[in-house]
Amino acid sequence: MIRTSDFRPPWWLANPHLQTLWSTLFRRRAPRPAYVRERLELADGDFLDLDWCGEGGGPLVLILHGLEGSAGSPYARGLTATVAARGWRAVVMHFRGCSGVPNRLPRSYHSGETGDLETVVGLLRERHPGTPLAVVGYSLGGNVLLKWLGERGGAAGISAAAAVSVPFLLDQAATRMSRGWSRIYQHVLLHSLRRSLAVKLARLEARVVDPALLPELTDFWRFDDAVTAPLHGFRDVHDYYRRASSRQYLAGIRVPTLLLHALDDPFMTPAVVPAAAELSSCTELELSAHGGHVGFVTARVPWRPRYWSEERIAAFLVSRLGEQPPPP
Repeated sequence: MIRTSDFRPPWWLANPHLQTLWSTLFRRRAPRPAYVRERLELADGDFLDLDWCGEGGGPLVLILHGLEGSAGSPYARGLTATVAARGWRAVVMHFRGCSGVPNRLPRSYHSGETGDLETVVGLLRERHPGTPLAVVGYSLGGNVLLKWLGERGGAAGISAAAAVSVPFLLDQAATRMSRGWSRIYQHVLLHSLRRSLAVKLARLEARVVDPALLPELTDFWRFDDAVTAPLHGFRDVHDYYRRASSRQYLAGIRVPTLLLHALDDPFMTPAVVPAAAELSSCTELELSAHGGHVGFVTARVPWRPRYWSEERIAAFLVSRLGEQPPPP
């Protein structure tokens, strides 16, 4: 089902770039949640870092961050605080190499890597049988989540899911990021990716990528063709984008799922948005004209913003997981 969102930006935050950048520029000053880190050792010799927040026996909400994000990303901190305020528990799963420590293997993470999510969900289900579990993904993390949900179908083992600002078609998103003002976001993200890769290459014995090539990887097409695809078993960038895009998996979702998306998202074009016929019967896609990329900031008066997507996700999860009274 597709319906029009009730999100409305204030007049002073209607621009998609302001929506996208507001939290990064201003919300980072908000207090950081009291995370407790757990290192999860993996069967292939690598590790994942999980950041936990909240106590008690309430529902669990697993949060998946976006490209080069972490538990410290403003949207992850905001949703964690919203979850904890309800008396629930939140856990942020860092993709490999995103917790501030380089991962051990040459491989890293990418938009279609669902194996690590499967491992973490299985661990949570084993530790907390009978506890309602939801997963929320942002941007790249949302693509991973939707692909995993479609792959697993009725065997996903979770109660609800939500995804925000998903690049449903990776090739079109990569092309959009090479145009206009969106090149600024591409520059920042690729700078972070190249820097992280350079640090890891200095620690690896095997030269899986020639460090001299890194300065030439100035757009996502080049980076994913030279790095992401070969390191993760794809034939080339076209094979990676085709197989990892989540849009083709949406019909297989069998878990109640909320999708929040803005048509002015500067990371992609409206052409990536799926049609109603592509969605499963348990998936709700809420489209808004404005909101930017992982933005959705509103306010009744200037400089007192509210983060609408967190409120909307919380309301959706309450409807699916059951009400849990906030702590006194």
